[in-house]
Amino acid sequence: MAIVQVKDLIEAGVHFGHRASRWNPKMRPYIYGKRNLIHIIDLRETVRGMLRAHRFLAKVASNGSLVLFVGTKRQAKETIEREAARCGMPYVSERWLGGTLTNYKTIRDRLKRLQELEGLWLPGNENPAKMDMPAYMKSMLNESGKLDLVKAPENAAIRGYSKKMVATLNRELSKIHRNLEGIRHMNRLPDALVVVGPNREHIAVKEAQRMGVTTVALIDTDSDPDTVDLPIPGNDDSIRSIELVLAKLADSVLEGKASSPPPEPQTMAKPRPPISGNGPGAMNPRPAAAVVQ
Repeated sequence: MAIVQVKDLIEAGVHFGHRASRWNPKMRPYIYGKRNLIHIIDLRETVRGMLRAHRFLAKVASNGSLVLFVGTKRQAKETIEREAARCGMPYVSERWLGGTLTNYKTIRDRLKRLQELEGLWLPGNENPAKMDMPAYMKSMLNESGKLDLVKAPENAAIRGYSKKMVATLNRELSKIHRNLEGIRHMNRLPDALVVVGPNREHIAVKEAQRMGVTTVALIDTDSDPDTVDLPIPGNDDSIRSIELVLAKLADSVLEGKASSPPPEPQTMAKPRPPISGNGPGAMNPRPAAAVVQ
């Protein structure tokens, strides 16, 4: 059973590639022809790529592993955030920081710093672990989308800083939040990377290769298919094309999660009864000491 219809691919414009003058010769097997100096992508190869990606992502999700969605181009940002949130997976939609995979320890340190800065806005003696911090920090924003000190609680630690220091801390918080918000709950390395436009996200692709992370990518006719493990040939500049492909991949992750077995309840082992007798393993009492008369 096909996970996507060719009619839907055509309506979304997935078959439109780049101008013939900008093509990558390695994409020749995925190109159907040329029309008005624009390459037309073979949708049969697109369906094959989506089927392979569907099987792989469903298997990864069924094992409880993570799938990281990556797409920083303007057409893909909103879709990446929406579909990753829908299937409960981390994402990078603003900027790929070098070392996100290869130097993950440093990235975790920056996330700890994010928690520290957000904790300054909490009421005194409030536990951040018991609160929805993203929603709480949104309530601290003013109409222009900036943190407003007036909205902070009276006993919040941020009120103890000078006006200049508050502005400095807010800039640091906004920068870390913008770049790392999508991976703040990624407590381990992912097993798969879903990329929109690997030629733009070449640093992420190289880090995935180095760390042994399988890459699933929507590639256009100007991309190099040899850099990714599971290429899906298609238009990576059209919003409708990106939405269609990412929605199907997110559905694959949800299907894999639904098929994963529930965790087995842990039961405490019953204590073994003592073994009596003279056989092997018998628990005999120590002989009493002889009384010397």
